[in-house]
Amino acid sequence: MKKQVLLFALAGFLSLGIASKAVAQDSQDTTKAAATEQVAAPAADAAADASADEQSFHQAVKEKFIEGGVPFMWPILICLILGLAIAIERIIVLNLATTNTKKLLGKIEDALASGGVEAAKEVTKNTRGPVASIFTQGLMRMSEGIDMVEKSIVSYGGVEMGKLESGLIWISLFISLGPMLGFFGTVVGMVQAFDAIEAAGDISPQVVAGGMKVALITTVGGLIVGMVLQVLYNYLVSKIDSLVNSMEDASISLVDILVKHKQK
Repeated sequence: MKKQVLLFALAGFLSLGIASKAVAQDSQDTTKAAATEQVAAPAADAAADASADEQSFHQAVKEKFIEGGVPFMWPILICLILGLAIAIERIIVLNLATTNTKKLLGKIEDALASGGVEAAKEVTKNTRGPVASIFTQGLMRMSEGIDMVEKSIVSYGGVEMGKLESGLIWISLFISLGPMLGFFGTVVGMVQAFDAIEAAGDISPQVVAGGMKVALITTVGGLIVGMVLQVLYNYLVSKIDSLVNSMEDASISLVDILVKHKQK
């Protein structure tokens, strides 16, 4: 910022063409000081405002968490943390399980043509993912006939599908449990508000505010947990459906390749 101010001052000095060096130096110093103050002041104010906004946001979240009642907000926060942890783990696993089935089928077909079933099994064993595992099980039953290959693929496909869906039940639990805990806090907050009204014998805003605050904040917290986890859950379900469809299509293609290989 200082370099920019100095460059502007020098440009002004050259354009004006002041003859007296002493006067020019005084003018330059005055201009530079004024420009520095004018530029630095808004920057400092903006930084201060940004820091204040950031601090106020975190402080507001902290205050709302405390105002919502720690006994009610902590279980909601735990549901969010556990649900996010499971969802992230599932996303990583499902992305790693994705396989280029066309490329894999091409390798298997080439291996069958060059080295037979054993070479094809080596290809599937060295490939990561549920599709390759299903192919391995099918190739291991090749000596028993195509019917046994199909049955093996179907059976082991169900096993792999169960592995892909593991963990979803817990995310579903936290999706339901988060809002339920929020509503539980809401009911407790309403009870507290009515207790305060009964004790004070008055329905003034100050008397009701404490219980109503607990009621509303816990509800908001529970709904946030439910919405965030529901989005992740739907993404995981769609990813699993895509993988299952890919597994089924690839299994049919594998059986066709094995039939052609056996007929040769």
